[in-house]
Amino acid sequence: MKFITFVSILLLASCAQLPQENRYAQQVQIEAKDGNFNQGWKFALSDSDELYKPSILTTTWEDVDLPHDWSIELPFDKALDGATAYLPGGIGWYRKNFKTPNSLNQFNYILNFDGIYNHSVIWVNGVQLHSEINGYKPFNIDLTPYLKPKGQNNNIAIKVDRSRYIDSRWYTGSGIYRDVTLHQVRKLHIPVWGTYITTPTVTDKNSTVSIQTTIKNTSNKKQNYQLIARLLDKDGTLVAVEQTHSSTNAATTDTQNQLLSLQNTKLWSPNTPYLYKLEVSIVQDGVEISKNSNSVGFRTLQFDPEKGFFLNGQHTLIKGVNLHHDAGLVGAAVPDDVWIRRLTKLKQAGVNAIRTAHNPASKAFLDLCDKMGFLVQAEIFDEWDNPKDKRLNQEERHDDYISRGYADYFQTHAEQDLKTSILRDRNHPSIIMWSIGNEIEWTYPRYKAATGYFDMNAAGNYFYNPPFISPEEIYQRFHESKEGKYVLAKTANKLSKWVKEMDTTRPVTANLILPSVSHISGYTDALDVIGYSYRRVIYDYGHTLFPGKMLMGHENVPQWHEWKAVIEREFVAGTFLWTGIDYLGESHNQWPRKAVNSGLLDLAGFANPSFHMFKSLWNHEPHVHLTTQTLENSLYKESKDGQLVEKKPNGWQTRVWFWHDVNDHWNYQPGQQIAVEVYSNCESVELFLNGHSYGRQQLTHHPDRIYKWLVPYKTGQLTAKGLGDCRASDEITTAQTYSHAKVNTDRKKLIAKSNQVSHLDIQLYDSNDIAVKHQEAKITLEVSPHLQLVGMDNGRANNFASFKTNGLPTRNGRALAIVKGIKAGNGVVQIKSNGRLLKQINILVEN
Repeated sequence: MKFITFVSILLLASCAQLPQENRYAQQVQIEAKDGNFNQGWKFALSDSDELYKPSILTTTWEDVDLPHDWSIELPFDKALDGATAYLPGGIGWYRKNFKTPNSLNQFNYILNFDGIYNHSVIWVNGVQLHSEINGYKPFNIDLTPYLKPKGQNNNIAIKVDRSRYIDSRWYTGSGIYRDVTLHQVRKLHIPVWGTYITTPTVTDKNSTVSIQTTIKNTSNKKQNYQLIARLLDKDGTLVAVEQTHSSTNAATTDTQNQLLSLQNTKLWSPNTPYLYKLEVSIVQDGVEISKNSNSVGFRTLQFDPEKGFFLNGQHTLIKGVNLHHDAGLVGAAVPDDVWIRRLTKLKQAGVNAIRTAHNPASKAFLDLCDKMGFLVQAEIFDEWDNPKDKRLNQEERHDDYISRGYADYFQTHAEQDLKTSILRDRNHPSIIMWSIGNEIEWTYPRYKAATGYFDMNAAGNYFYNPPFISPEEIYQRFHESKEGKYVLAKTANKLSKWVKEMDTTRPVTANLILPSVSHISGYTDALDVIGYSYRRVIYDYGHTLFPGKMLMGHENVPQWHEWKAVIEREFVAGTFLWTGIDYLGESHNQWPRKAVNSGLLDLAGFANPSFHMFKSLWNHEPHVHLTTQTLENSLYKESKDGQLVEKKPNGWQTRVWFWHDVNDHWNYQPGQQIAVEVYSNCESVELFLNGHSYGRQQLTHHPDRIYKWLVPYKTGQLTAKGLGDCRASDEITTAQTYSHAKVNTDRKKLIAKSNQVSHLDIQLYDSNDIAVKHQEAKITLEVSPHLQLVGMDNGRANNFASFKTNGLPTRNGRALAIVKGIKAGNGVVQIKSNGRLLKQINILVEN
């Protein structure tokens, strides 16, 4: 690379004030081009090995658009396994025909896959080009040498082998379940992911952007060019620019470094996720021949061992949730609109952070985290040298073909998979730390044996007992044991080193399930931030005995006692609850349960009771939520003075993942004793039944943060009101038999043949227009040809109706349907029960 000139210009006003040579944006011809490659595919399930041949006819194959998850479209089957939600895998084939552009000689054509699950093999025109084991890894293929002459048809064939259908502990999906993009690039170009952006200086007054750009010259001659970096604010106004003149030799790849300066910086945070746009372009003779665009968020990160996490210099509690990558009825092929609805609801609960359990997320998901304002712990691996048992968790106890997973390929693929994922993701401002592993200790027997928990018949629950033996005895047990073929600490150090070869701006962490051993084994030496899994009982132990690194919870149950342990300790940075949303799988031998219902939201994205508890904990905005339950089915009994007390004294301190059974209705038998619960952040709340007060209570009198009253049932309206300045209330009213439905839709217009979807939130109502939540009905949907019914769900973890059904029973009188546009016109959805029309809605579909 020959360096010629360096120019850095700070823009103080509009683009019109730029020197003439930098006003190229209004003058150059744009030739760089990226294209969505998601439409027009064919799909078939087949174990044939011959379907890559271009001569194979696909007239009987299914027409599909990507992203596509074939497993979610198939019936649940008890004969399969709950680890992956009782859904099948199999072998799938994708085919697509496309013409060679007329500009073949001037351009290269790079096909980018954001993820194929998994064991994929790719052919173009009958030639095998690439294979990929990891289902979460993005990758690129240069199609150029294999394309036919301009104007002729090409065929791409992709085989996806999910015959190992229990290769994970959770539902993974099957197929090309993430976006595919075709990049048309000049022989001189910036590769995909070719720009690395850091912000070495960040203040609200002055900030800098450091840009390292990869330049690739695939031509047979030296190329001269200008490299122009332009920073635009969210309104598209140019605020900083730098122009570099340089050259790159033939058949060479090199890098260019540039620095932009910015005044009056708008900072990125969960509350104000302000994004700038950085465009880096190669320009030759006034023509922009290559451009790479990235969002830029200016923020500072500080991880203090004594005071926790600071964002932009402000102490910030991490109010996080874990999320798997499925989204209920759409499986793993999740449209942006589905994530937007779910993430918006989590925001309403006060969530400001997400841990991507336990694999790299999609680019589309991380883009939304940037835009919507979520801090992200980006996790990479769930297993390393040794496999986990996909059915039972912990160390492997099955070794059958169908449950072989990533550990079989870790030694040969881990470095490339890790570095490729970070290469794609390291420019996201939302990502604040990299996690190299989840509960890895289970797969190294020395760790479990050294704890003292599992060989001493310890009384109580592992989650709530500090270590029974001293650190010295743990150390002795561990270091006197045989190492085994692989040493966890050595692998951890290797992974941490690989991360820092790609990015030094964020800390490395991992989720420790046996931290009392990990602290003395050398494992934590590889980490910058320490994360505990369900071990809040040893926060003090870890901080006192092993100081010097920030500590937090990476998995904690969605209960008040977990958050209480955080806010009582300044040194604990926060938590990631398990989980933000119910997820498919991890249900071995649990039929008819197909999912884990530990989320703040259920499978359909409806709020669970824990949502309201954490909304009251994680928000300053007043919140009141009412629930009810018969006394005999509740957690409580009546005391001698007529108050509600726990049947198990202080049981709230050790509750785990699943919220106790409560109702959102006021429909019981006359005189029946009802336990009424209220979740609120109001300092005092008063309860009324038909205007009669059942008394005021103070939050300080409830160590479990649950207001509770014992109320003899009468028909009418139950109301809870916050008092003083806490202006919030909730009410539930006795309902009659349902007569109609109401539907809340988040999109009244859809673009045909796009990835846009509309959610239909269906709720039964009675003739008095009161929501019916005590009675269920089987509802069916009929949609006009302008629309496609993507699926239906009621959120219940043990609902085994296919998601692709057009009819199912409600849950609490409620159900969800998702539709997408197929062709232009006035789309109509009729919602019926027993042949009776409950509601009709219209959705306009446009081209």
